[in-house]
Amino acid sequence: MNLTITGTTILTGLLGSPVRHSISPLMHNESFDLLGLDYAYLCFDINEQTLPAAVDGLKTLGVRGFNLTMPNKNLMCGLCDRLSQAAQIAGAVNTVVNDNGILTGYTTDGIGYMRAAEDAGYDLIGKKITLLGAGGAATAILVQAALDGVAEISVFSIRDQFFDRAAHIVAQLNEQTDCKVTLYDFDDDSVLRREIGSSYLLLNATSVGMAPNTDRCVIKDASFFHPDLVVSDVIYNPRETKLLAMAREAGLPTFNGLYMLLYQGAEAFKLWTGKEMPTDAIKKLYFS
Repeated sequence: MNLTITGTTILTGLLGSPVRHSISPLMHNESFDLLGLDYAYLCFDINEQTLPAAVDGLKTLGVRGFNLTMPNKNLMCGLCDRLSQAAQIAGAVNTVVNDNGILTGYTTDGIGYMRAAEDAGYDLIGKKITLLGAGGAATAILVQAALDGVAEISVFSIRDQFFDRAAHIVAQLNEQTDCKVTLYDFDDDSVLRREIGSSYLLLNATSVGMAPNTDRCVIKDASFFHPDLVVSDVIYNPRETKLLAMAREAGLPTFNGLYMLLYQGAEAFKLWTGKEMPTDAIKKLYFS
């Protein structure tokens, strides 16, 4: 990567806290360089208290756009002038485009997952999914899958702070899409078995099984699976969670959330530049 800053360089970036660990600057700046675009991508450690001032400053500076990560995705909704349909339903924004001072908020995480599933060879359109979780990642995937044309989604959540919000989102999706979405309590194993039994895909969108707690699994045992099931996990550290290992040992196809990270960034890249991110090159450099 040979990034050169000029007097006309267009700024993009990431707002969140913490952000030092992010791979986004590498993938975006490499992509700008590969395509010969006079753009740069920087990280800014911004929390919920400093976000409004930071957004005002970036808007004044004329940045082309920026990403949001935790803890800023929900608060950003109220700072945008416009929201995409997915961002409005999800109540979260992870990508902002600045068009001459008009800020439009998008959520590209769900797009990232749907494209990762397609990349792995699985067509989810017109099929049924069982989705485990109702947090940020789960919500983004739920909304995008319903908008894209998944036929049915069974959502399982514990009765935590996300449950009521999930119920509201499910109601909106049933009103605004042709997808049949149902919210269930995670505590009922018999219902979980039934819904997985009629699903094409089982997706864990919780943090259960993520490093360092890699011995945990969101499903009790392989008896919940059926022979035609695809099993997926948004977690990519470790690359193979206990859930995916269990599925693989049962002879089922699996894929993790690594390329979701790539493709959500690719969608943001396209929104800012109008160009396709060179994802094959980025895969080889940073995702192999």
